[in-house]
Amino acid sequence: MQHIAMLIYPGFTALDLIGPQTAFSILEDTKIHLVWKTLDAVTTDSGITLLPTATFDTCPEELEILFVPGGVAGTIAVMKDGEVLDFLAARAEQASYVTSVCTGSLVLGAAGLLRGHRATTHWAFREVLPLLEAERVDARYVEDRNRITGGGVTSGIDFGLRIAAKMRGEEAAQTAQLVMEYDPDPPFQAGSPESAPPAVVEQLRGRIAQPLAQAKEAAEQAAARW
Repeated sequence: MQHIAMLIYPGFTALDLIGPQTAFSILEDTKIHLVWKTLDAVTTDSGITLLPTATFDTCPEELEILFVPGGVAGTIAVMKDGEVLDFLAARAEQASYVTSVCTGSLVLGAAGLLRGHRATTHWAFREVLPLLEAERVDARYVEDRNRITGGGVTSGIDFGLRIAAKMRGEEAAQTAQLVMEYDPDPPFQAGSPESAPPAVVEQLRGRIAQPLAQAKEAAEQAAARW
């Protein structure tokens, strides 16, 4: 039995977690732990409520995968939370893979776990990575030794299937993809700043300017702890 610990926290983005969690759940001989400080309900940034299945104290110490989802305000908060960062640093020591999707990589970085590693995150926050001594990579999926990071939100499905293939082989991952009927055909070509209309990109950049500044501040504070 291989254990997968997936951090959940107030204000994280549900799809960051649900995509890879669905891929992992299809695999045999795995146990997924949704981990938080307590077993109290956790509400995501879209209002969905989830129940943790393990606490920091009860989460297994030896893990196949340690995973962190992203978000915005909730993510910036846990970047400053020493209890969360200490838990991640401790479990990462015995995890086969230390992973994230979207701005979850900023949380890993705040815990000092991406220092000297190539990594990615949501396109709007990639400039924060060097502040955490990570090498920024503009990609949807980045693997550097046992650090695996995914880009924004929907990359979590691709990420989950890639890791499923590493764990159980390509046929098992392909089976999971077929079960999920993951055969994307988006209605618009606006999924990246390169393909989206410039006006849409600039409007979104304006919306994230303040959170981006807050994430940079949190990164600088985290780096000062090391």
